[in-house]
Amino acid sequence: MHTTVRQDGSWPLPEGLVEAIRDTAEEIAALVRDAGDTALAVPGSEWTVGEAAAHLALANELMADLAAGRERPYGDGTPESLAGANAASLTVYAERRAEPLAGMITERAEAFLDALSRASADGPAPVTPLGPMNRSVLASYLLTHMLGHGYDLARALKRPHMIDRARVGLCMPFMLSVMPRVANPAATAGLTARYHIRLRGGEAFAVSLAEGAVRVTPGAPAERAACTILLDPVAFLLIALGRLNPWRAIAQGKVFAWGPRPWLAPRFPTLFTAP
Repeated sequence: MHTTVRQDGSWPLPEGLVEAIRDTAEEIAALVRDAGDTALAVPGSEWTVGEAAAHLALANELMADLAAGRERPYGDGTPESLAGANAASLTVYAERRAEPLAGMITERAEAFLDALSRASADGPAPVTPLGPMNRSVLASYLLTHMLGHGYDLARALKRPHMIDRARVGLCMPFMLSVMPRVANPAATAGLTARYHIRLRGGEAFAVSLAEGAVRVTPGAPAERAACTILLDPVAFLLIALGRLNPWRAIAQGKVFAWGPRPWLAPRFPTLFTAP
């Protein structure tokens, strides 16, 4: 992946990530503004459109604070604690109107980018809800989070979603860094295997499992994999974020597997808990 460097040369960001964050925030804001009823239910979620938009406004503010070096405890990284923190924040923050929330989503994404541009390369890594991350990975995290909830809002409002191959590529720094942390110990216990994951027209990486440990290596593996999985990039992200059933993706021809142990492919998504 190509990178661009800030003008002071302190650290790189993947090329196109700043624009993707800004564009995604604006596209989500447009969805929210066009919502006729923010009390509309989000499919597959307990939230309404207004609650999902409020969560995004709050999350973008949280990310901006983290990028600026402020401490913002928010759960302990487990799905249960994050769900609890989300519920608590929405209980305290009662705004559900479309226009204020749409503006907050874009303004706070811009505040994140501004904080990122001012951050020192020598400063400590922000401590996020999913552990310490350098600011480049944090930016990828913000994009991934917005895309997941933006997809939900698009489904609720029956509009096209904004996930595409290029944006999935920009999510990969976060996805690869967080996979060992979100591994499901019950699912990985006793499994020794090496997966090679390839995104059609995009990234490749290896995932090795042994004695409960999970190691993720970017790029094509030198060693032969027990199971190679080729996925459509958008399907990969939606499966990883818990938005698409893997069997449905297989039925749609978006997932293929081969190798000495191809039957390991359906097991792969179960090894991780969606962040």
